[in-house]
Amino acid sequence: MKATPPALGLYLHIPFCKSKCVYCDFYSLPQAESRMDDYTDALCAHLAETAPFAADHLVDTVYFGGGTPSYLGVKRLTKLLKVVLKKFKVAKDAEITLEANPDSAGDWKELRSLRKCGFNRLSLGMQSADDEELAEIGRVHTMAQVSAAVEAARKAKFENLSLDLIYGLPHQTLEGWQKNLSAAVDLAPEHLSCYGLKVEEGTPLFARRDTAGLPGDEAQADMYLYTVEFLKNHGYEQYEISNFAKPGRASRHNLKYWTLGEYAGFGPGAHSDFGGVRYAYTRDLEAYIRGVRDHAPMLSESDRIPPLDRDTEWIMLGLRTTAGLDPKVFENRFRRRFSCFLPFLNQCAQAGYAVEEDGRWHLTPRGFLVSNQIIGGMLGALAADKQRRAAASARGDFRVNLD
Repeated sequence: MKATPPALGLYLHIPFCKSKCVYCDFYSLPQAESRMDDYTDALCAHLAETAPFAADHLVDTVYFGGGTPSYLGVKRLTKLLKVVLKKFKVAKDAEITLEANPDSAGDWKELRSLRKCGFNRLSLGMQSADDEELAEIGRVHTMAQVSAAVEAARKAKFENLSLDLIYGLPHQTLEGWQKNLSAAVDLAPEHLSCYGLKVEEGTPLFARRDTAGLPGDEAQADMYLYTVEFLKNHGYEQYEISNFAKPGRASRHNLKYWTLGEYAGFGPGAHSDFGGVRYAYTRDLEAYIRGVRDHAPMLSESDRIPPLDRDTEWIMLGLRTTAGLDPKVFENRFRRRFSCFLPFLNQCAQAGYAVEEDGRWHLTPRGFLVSNQIIGGMLGALAADKQRRAAASARGDFRVNLD
């Protein structure tokens, strides 16, 4: 019997924005409105060209990310989504998300048009409730526009709303973050993403990082631990390091990334994991448009990864989630024992960083704070086990397969 292909997620990268935020290292272009029409046409053509390769897949999530997708305008967004719905086999209950900045999402009639076209989830880049903080990081909206956008979304009958927030902003105190978080919860979104500010090399913020008044690691840790407890008390379940949702409202699309689901990306800088291949398109708008038009090379990377070699990804991504790692799934999927991790995981448990519940291992909130170190320790244990097996195989000792 032929196996049913896994459900597929689609990601459409919209690289346009009004202005570049000082912390942003995503591929996005301010003041490039003149290229919107040509880019939309290229994206439509690329979607139609790729769809036959996904003919056996049911698309259950579609995500328009950026940049600022809402800045593209209702007509272009509608055109793109219609191509998706026509060319791909899209599930009736598919989650279809549009990222938006509050300044370009305040017209409820436009939002209603987008909802009627098929968008059913809206993700607003709130980032802060403090106008001074917003201005310092280069955001072009105000808190009043956040409230107006939420009101417009509800009037347009959007029933699945997410807000993005950033903690650890320049000069931010724990008290200031608490006010931001309370303001976000007061808007009653179904989902909240709360990210610690990362100062990425090559951004304007990186250039002035020593004088920007950035909170230290300990202050950021306090903000994070407060976030977990506060949102739990307000009915939001944490399901990933930075993501919290009302019951049943976790982002189905983002969960694909953390569970090694399949997804196909479109647009400059977009990544994919589809058909056993991880690949990405060049971070160059003109090269992407030209590549689609002329069938010219536009991949920046492409790697075929055998299923049994995805064990490191499975560990790294699984430890980001509150569901954690299921030893039985690991053993069935990768054909090796989970026991090699237990000495290290028991050390983490004794330190309060990890816990075993119902046969699964997951990190605690304090463990999430040092997740990079814990993942490093897990990968070290995996590498040591592989070396042990290789040495045993070289000796002809096949008993190692029973360990």
